[in-house]
Amino acid sequence: MAWPAVLVIVPVGIIFILSGLIVNLIQAVLFILVRPMSRSLHRKINKIVAELLWLELIVLVDWWANLKIEVYADDETFELLGKEHALVISNHKSDLDWLIGWILAQRSGCLGSALAVMKNEAKVLPSGQLALEFLKPFFVHR
Repeated sequence: MAWPAVLVIVPVGIIFILSGLIVNLIQAVLFILVRPMSRSLHRKINKIVAELLWLELIVLVDWWANLKIEVYADDETFELLGKEHALVISNHKSDLDWLIGWILAQRSGCLGSALAVMKNEAKVLPSGQLALEFLKPFFVHR
C-alpha cells in the first residue's frame, strides 16, 4: 500500500472537510444576521467566504501539480478577462476541467462570483452542501 500518499491525503481531506464546515457555519450566521438587513451586502460577503473554501482546492492543485494554464485569446479579449460576464464551457477532456475553470477564475479575480452548472449529485458532497446552497449554482438532472 502507498503509505506516504495516505499520510498526505487523509489529513488534507480532514482539513478540507473541517474548514468546509467552518465556512458553512460562517455562511449560516451571515444568512441569519446580515441577509435580513441587506441582500447585496450578504452576497458580497458570501462571495468572499465561499472563495476561501474553493481556494483550498486551488492551492492544493497549484502546490501538488504545479499547474500551468495557457489562455489563447486576442489582446482585447485577454484584457477583459475577469472584468465582464463570460460563459466558459469545458470539453471534459479531463475529470478536472471544472477545477481548471476555477483556477482560471481565481487568477482572473472573479472566483467568488463564478457560477457553475453541476450534476444534481454534487449536492451531497461533504462540506460543499451549504456552500452550494448559498452560491446557487444551476443543477442538472440526467
